[in-house]
Order: sequence, then structure tokens, then C-alpha cells
Amino acid sequence: MAAPLSASTFLKALRDEGATVQEHAGWTTHNRNRQGPWGPMHGVMIHHTVTRGTAATVGIVQRGYSGLPGPLCHGMIAKDGTVHLVGYGRANHAGLGDDDVLRAVIAEAKPPTDNEANTDGNRHFYGFECENMGDGKDPWPAEQIEAIVRVGAAICRAHGWGARSLLRHLDWQPGKIDPRGLDWDDVLARVAKRLGSKPPANPLPPAKRPIVDLSRLVAAARSNPAASGQPVTYAGVRTVEAALVDEGLLSKTYSDGHFGTTTITAYAAWQRRLGYRGNDADGIPGRTSLERLGDRHGFTVTS
Repeated sequence: MAAPLSASTFLKALRDEGATVQEHAGWTTHNRNRQGPWGPMHGVMIHHTVTRGTAATVGIVQRGYSGLPGPLCHGMIAKDGTVHLVGYGRANHAGLGDDDVLRAVIAEAKPPTDNEANTDGNRHFYGFECENMGDGKDPWPAEQIEAIVRVGAAICRAHGWGARSLLRHLDWQPGKIDPRGLDWDDVLARVAKRLGSKPPANPLPPAKRPIVDLSRLVAAARSNPAASGQPVTYAGVRTVEAALVDEGLLSKTYSDGHFGTTTITAYAAWQRRLGYRGNDADGIPGRTSLERLGDRHGFTVTS
């Protein structure tokens, strides 16, 4: 637990660790603080952008997009290893995640599998987006990986944290797969080495895509449970709701595991985004629309 570093201390920490930093106009005051608290801080989260081109990517993470205003991170790590600072304060990067994972990060322990979206990560994590398509084919250049290591070590050193204070978006939020293709065990070991400590024990297993059963999801949607006083009918609802939140179609307030009227409205908006109209955009998931959502947000659909 720690108060956020001041912007000047944050910048100095990055440069003292040897990171190449480019400051963008207004970054020190560009934030979402009016939407909620920022801090106490518990860790550093790494993402991939699903974009190509450094200039375009910087613009996206600065400004955000419809339904998800920027900044979308504090820094964007480009292919050449340059760390582009675009915001400081609360940023729209982590979303809702698993409170068990947060407790593990605080304890600097191996995070458990994330299966809930019940805790505000934007409040507690520094966030760095990394320029990568996230398709498992786009390479991670050595310069970019070294920058990730230096950024992680810099913030951990400034707070007196260990390497386990770094985590991936996929560790935090159900349905996420980023940063896909990055050797995370190697990153953690290199951060630990820079900090003068041993590599973290219990290396993380390979990431597994969550599975959403279409028939169980449809049953949950048709039963339309109220959130208050009702059990979660199917855990896969959380995965789908997390994806809808990330698409900007569902408020994080309603990412609660209940496929109620608000989630149906959000899913109908997703169907319309895919071109469906009328009864085909009724908010009840179909295979094609659900598979398209899964392709974008890293989950597999079964019958």
C-alpha cells in the first residue's frame, strides 16, 4: 500500500532506471480523477494495445474512444522502447478485476486465477500499454521488453516493492489475454534481478482462455435475474460482462454476474454494432455474435 508518486518523482524514477521517456503535452494533469479516487497504489499493470503505429497509438491512449475516455494508461511503451507519457492520475486501463488477485499483489504472491470482476483496478494500479497487435504473431522487440522491465523496476524501486507487484491485464480481469505473446516469467525474473532480488518463485502457468458455454449463458439471459439478493446463475456471465464493459457498452456498475435487463441492453448494442437489426438484436446471445466478442476479448465459446 502506498500513496501515488508525484508526477515529478514518477518521471525521475523512470529516467533513473534508464528508460527512454517522451513527455506529451499536459500529461501530468491528464486524468480521470473526477470519476473516483486514485490510490492507494498496489502495483503496475501491463497491457497490449491491439494497434499498429506509434503516433496513432499515442493518440488513442491519450484521447480514448467513444464510451471509454482517455487517458487509457499512464505510459505507452513503443516498439523502439520509448516510454510515451500521456497521463497521470486515474486512468481507464485496468477496469474491474478480482479482489483475490489484488490481495495477492499486495502480498507479493503469485496471483490466483481471476474469476471475478468486483474491484476497481483503475484506482490501485499504474498502467502501461504496449504497442502490439496482441494476435500472438506480432513480435515483441528486445528494446520494448527491456523498457517494460525498466519501467516495472523503476516503480517497484520507488515504492520498495518486489517484482510480484507487476501483473498483466490477463491476471486481473476475466476474459483478458494481454499482453499476449510476452514471456512473463522472463520479465519478472529480469525485474527481480534489477532490484537485486531472486526471481519470483512459482512461475506462472501459460495463460488459458476462459470458456463460455452458450447454452448456459442464454439460460442466464432468459431467466433475467435481479442482482439484489440473487445468486450468480452462471460464472461465464462475468466474462461476457467484462467484455461488454471493455467495449464501452456496459457500465462497470452492472458487471456483477447477473444477465439482467441492463446487460441485455448492452448485448443488444453489441449485436447492432455487428449489423444485426430487429429481433436479431434482442440482447440474447447467439453463437456468431458471442464468438465475435470472444475473439476480441480472449474467451472461447462452446455449446
